[in-house]
Amino acid sequence: MRFQRDHLETLLAAVDEGTFDAAAARLRITASAVSQRIKAMEQAAGRILLQRTTPIRPTADGQVVVRHARQALLLEGETARALAPTDSTRTPSIALAVNADSLATWFLGPLAEVLEDTAVVFDLYREDQDRTSDLLRAGTVMAAVSAQSTPVQGCSSVKLGTMRYHAVASAAFVDRHLQGEVGTQGLDGVPLVDFDRQDHMQHAFLRRVIGHDPRSPRHFVPTSEDFARAVRMGLGWGMLPDQQCQDDLATGRLLALAPDRPADVELYWQRWKLDSPLLDRITRAVREHAARELL
Repeated sequence: MRFQRDHLETLLAAVDEGTFDAAAARLRITASAVSQRIKAMEQAAGRILLQRTTPIRPTADGQVVVRHARQALLLEGETARALAPTDSTRTPSIALAVNADSLATWFLGPLAEVLEDTAVVFDLYREDQDRTSDLLRAGTVMAAVSAQSTPVQGCSSVKLGTMRYHAVASAAFVDRHLQGEVGTQGLDGVPLVDFDRQDHMQHAFLRRVIGHDPRSPRHFVPTSEDFARAVRMGLGWGMLPDQQCQDDLATGRLLALAPDRPADVELYWQRWKLDSPLLDRITRAVREHAARELL
């Protein structure tokens, strides 16, 4: 089955922008033309590719075509740049998914390294490491930092390393809520900080150390750096990765509540199985930086 290039571009614009109107503005055509192109693709495929919701979402069949569209346009662009390397108008965009803690601590390093010798723009999707593989499966991104070792269909998977987390709290928090006693005995029922409502790391840690679900009030702070700052300021206790807490532990600004019971999260790099020099370059940089930054 073959699709026209402008139809593939239109499908991606609709998925990325979320509405036909926004896709039309990006492509500088009318919303009616966007709708007609999508309908033509659906007629050619013999199935519905997009759910007309807000935002637009690909159907299961649509995910297959979205993935094909990104791969086809990536390879076409690399071929064009190889034939006309001085053409600065052909800067590729690479969509990647990464968990918030990696993004805040080490992941921008390899991207900056790639930019030293490669013309590319990055479209980053921040998602929990347990859910980044869903973005790969949907064709939204081309590679992802994932907690899942089993590769998504059509992808390869290699281990990057381990992010180690520690249960920490400020000295003021320990004095106020734990009667000055560092440890886990009094954590059930005292305030904790969660990233969002899908963040179960603090609860999983407590279940491990106290043997049952906690009854703690929760603050929600949905950015990695602000999460760490909230813990430092004493809003609650929380699990912080080595990169965000070791300096504060050394100075006493933060106290380790269970220094002998860290929580380890293994991270993997999943990417499309595609003969792409650009994806190869990004993969090499990510793996090299992860080898230095992770356990």
